[in-house]
Amino acid sequence: MRQLMYLQAINEAFAEELERDEKVFLIGEGIQTGTFGTTTGLVDRFGPERIMDSPLAETAIAGVAVGASLMGYRPIADLMFSDFMYVCADEVLLKAAQWRLMQGGTQKLPCVFVANMGGYRKLGNEHSQCPYSMMLHSPGLKVVIPSNPYDAKGLLKTAIRDDNPVAFLYHKGLLPMMGDVPEDDYTIPFGVADVKREGTDVTVIATSFQLFWAMAAAEQLESKISVEVIDPRTLEPLDMDTIMTSVAKTGRVVIVDEDTERCGFAGELATQIMEQGFYELDAPIKRVCAKNYPIPGGIMEKFVLPQPEWVLQAIEDVMVD
Repeated sequence: MRQLMYLQAINEAFAEELERDEKVFLIGEGIQTGTFGTTTGLVDRFGPERIMDSPLAETAIAGVAVGASLMGYRPIADLMFSDFMYVCADEVLLKAAQWRLMQGGTQKLPCVFVANMGGYRKLGNEHSQCPYSMMLHSPGLKVVIPSNPYDAKGLLKTAIRDDNPVAFLYHKGLLPMMGDVPEDDYTIPFGVADVKREGTDVTVIATSFQLFWAMAAAEQLESKISVEVIDPRTLEPLDMDTIMTSVAKTGRVVIVDEDTERCGFAGELATQIMEQGFYELDAPIKRVCAKNYPIPGGIMEKFVLPQPEWVLQAIEDVMVD
């Protein structure tokens, strides 16, 4: 076991899968120079035929990936910012996500759409969103949001080997994070949540970067509230069994998610918990999410995106209700 940065874990997963399968290639914006470090050095090792820089044309990038996957390749389409998924939504959501289902499973569609997401970098509304609720609304697309280097590498390798389209979204705030990553080859199955901290009083389900607000809150409150923290790791498929086992134990739930509160993932998860475990709940579910506003730039960002004190307050409030 050794320590790698989150961005290095992604880079290593790319390199290993490119080495393992000649049908794997990358296409995207600024990937030969490695804009965010996740693709640095790959073009020197695998050449421009497999690490292909593209113009700023997300629809073309996604379209190439869909077409190539239909022809037996395993393309990785790097769209840079996840906000740009809106630009190529037709290719990702109407083509990639739906074609395999519409053809009765007779056609494989192994492509991965990679992009960074999230705020806290003061980059404004078009470079700071977490648009996975839009992707979850399109059946057929798997959605992966790793919170640490170990998960980033293992889940990305699983995504590249999957015969279905996958959206792999990494939070830009996690890129410098250090963590243990095995040297041996490994994958992590989709649909298996990770209980990051065990507790008995309240279940906190936290996604991606928000996991660290949740863990910090749990540690701060440990003398008076026992907090169980769950990282879903993948939103589609979603491990409801692990979540509901925790809910049955604690009876109280806080969901911490960076997407908007209205029509976001937290609302969907809260509904599923209510449907499957209403009589297990001792208090209404609390959500800590982005406010229902466009994400502003500069110092105004902190008034829209979830803050650590919001998580603390929600946990304390759910214990009172």
